[in-house]
Amino acid sequence: MVLKGNVWKFGDNIDTDIIIPARYLAHTDPKILGEHCMEPLSPDFSKKVRPGDIIVAGANFGCGSSREHAPIAISAIGIPIVIARSFARIFYRNAFNKGLALIEADIYDMVEEGDEIEIDVFSGIIKTKEKTVKAKPIPPFMVELIEAGGLMNYLKKKLEERHENL
Repeated sequence: MVLKGNVWKFGDNIDTDIIIPARYLAHTDPKILGEHCMEPLSPDFSKKVRPGDIIVAGANFGCGSSREHAPIAISAIGIPIVIARSFARIFYRNAFNKGLALIEADIYDMVEEGDEIEIDVFSGIIKTKEKTVKAKPIPPFMVELIEAGGLMNYLKKKLEERHENL
């Protein structure tokens, strides 16, 4: 799975309240959540981002409260992957459960906002304008979660396959 898109940069310690402010948590519609993604830092972010764009962040992305709304908001605006120096563990798990790919790699200082980059999630190869970086690839099971659109879709698919084989 190769992803290519333009970079949006966010720094260290981007918490879930920045990704999707608490006042929108009553909403469950991904479209509404996406409209408010990153609103505290960039009020027009959801209007400017294009499907396939990529977030590149510093350390501890997704820290704060455990809210599944955060990866849903990111995915809802068409961002398929976030690359960061590190992720908060609960955000990491929630993201894969919701079908959002994450790669830990320190490319923050290698890219500028708007740069086009390419990521091969199977190999962990990230190509920036000037460098190629080898990050730890996403484990095959986690890739299956992403391809299925998240944990619930993955489990539904597995149950359907099991039922067909009975």
